Amino acid sequence: MFSTYDAPVYPYVQSAEQVTGQPTRHKVVVIGAGPVGLTAALDLAARGVPVVVLDDNNTVSVGSRAVCYAKRPLEIWDRLGVADRMIAKGVEWKLGKVFFGDRQVYQFDLLPEGGHKCPAFINLQQYYLEDYMVEATAKNPLIDIRWKHKLISLRQEADHAVLTVETPDGVFVTAADWVIACDGANSDTRRMVGADFTGQFFQDRFLIADIVMKADFPTERWFWFDPPFHRNQSALLHKQSDNVWRLDFQLGWDADPEVEKREENIIPRVKAMLPGVEFELEWASVYQFACRRIDQFRHNRVIFAGDAAHQVSPFGARGANTGVQDIDNLSWKLAAVLAGDADEALIDSYHEERAFAADDNILNSTRSTDFITPKNAASKRFRNAVLDLAEKASFARPLVNSGRLSTPTPYVASSLNTPDAGIWHGKMVPGTVCSDAPVMVNGQPDWFLHQIGQGFTLLDFGTQAGPVAVGGITAKVLRVGEHLEDSERLLAKRYDAQPGTVYLIRPDQHVAARWRSFNPVEVKAALARALAKG
Repeated sequence: MFSTYDAPVYPYVQSAEQVTGQPTRHKVVVIGAGPVGLTAALDLAARGVPVVVLDDNNTVSVGSRAVCYAKRPLEIWDRLGVADRMIAKGVEWKLGKVFFGDRQVYQFDLLPEGGHKCPAFINLQQYYLEDYMVEATAKNPLIDIRWKHKLISLRQEADHAVLTVETPDGVFVTAADWVIACDGANSDTRRMVGADFTGQFFQDRFLIADIVMKADFPTERWFWFDPPFHRNQSALLHKQSDNVWRLDFQLGWDADPEVEKREENIIPRVKAMLPGVEFELEWASVYQFACRRIDQFRHNRVIFAGDAAHQVSPFGARGANTGVQDIDNLSWKLAAVLAGDADEALIDSYHEERAFAADDNILNSTRSTDFITPKNAASKRFRNAVLDLAEKASFARPLVNSGRLSTPTPYVASSLNTPDAGIWHGKMVPGTVCSDAPVMVNGQPDWFLHQIGQGFTLLDFGTQAGPVAVGGITAKVLRVGEHLEDSERLLAKRYDAQPGTVYLIRPDQHVAARWRSFNPVEVKAALARALAKG
């Protein structure tokens, strides 16, 4: 279909329960084999949980779709062993430029400091991302992806869900202790459980066009307000792999999506934007975007993640990126409950933390949308005045909003946090995702985030901390100076470490608590609280 990529076709295979007619009760069934569903399968399997994935298709996504992947999801995929390939194939970037008319008024750097393994962003077509993750799942005996399996109905019991699935060979019934719905914005699973979305649709449309061209433009994100080639609207340009470039054109609410998608109407727009450049149109789509979320992320035995749980505008790359962070939050909690090490209250904290993050993303996305597409003349005058000022006045630049790029939302109000005591500096407050730093392990250069991630960790900047357990969960000690060396002193700096400082870090690499000295009673209480037991 594409000149740059041949999509794989995955085989449909009958399961044993289809053949025997005897339903199997699985630990977890994931609906949807997109980036979020595949991340769920890889993360749960890494924690020893067998997973069945149902997908009604038999290939990867059509078109580049999600393009920009941020540092935090890359760190999550790095923990799962699939990020290196993505980063190697993707186009790394961190610099964005904003234009008003035909002049540059502002630029920003998304990762001004060094000492992080993963880049600020990569641009990579979604089909590559899915392709790499499917290959990784095929190597894991705990993951069973079932292609051409469509969920057509779902019934919930007290402690499990019963699923009716349609295949090329007919219909069969299966069951699961837990169902994770990752079936996108038009989720059938959401409809089956009667879950509601609240929020708003925006009265505007945008054209996405992927073109293949060889150009010497830098690998940066370029965003135009009111450019000469597309007056009174906005436009976006950035590079993907294989010399594929993503173009976005604001169309206005009155545009006819079917007309705008026609090649004869797209080509003149691209030529006006890129005069004299030879190109080939690869893929196009027209979209209307929404900012809304589900009422509850958990509906009994069904848990929603990604676009099935929340939708935002594409400006800011918050869709797939936040969906992957949903899974990062959910998987360790679900694994602990399935192992009998935590109560279902821990799963309820998934809604508490990720709905908080969704609301933050919706707020940022709505603000971006309002700035890009002003709703009245006064808003447009304000927007244009900000852009004019930003060219010369630094105070105006933070007001420029061409899409606040995705960053992790700290769970600062989470009930799983233990509040700080004493005076602390820096960003590593409880609820915040851990910052990476270069370290030495056994005399070899490595990264701090590689040392944490599957269980609870006590990061000890002293010599006093020992393992602490609550039930079957043990927080193991990672001691600076013994288990790793802070080779560039960035770890101590980023964690405001003094001699004796101790951090309790969750399995999803978020800070749960921190102290200036080790007290096993306090640490045990904080561990219990992080497991929703306190």
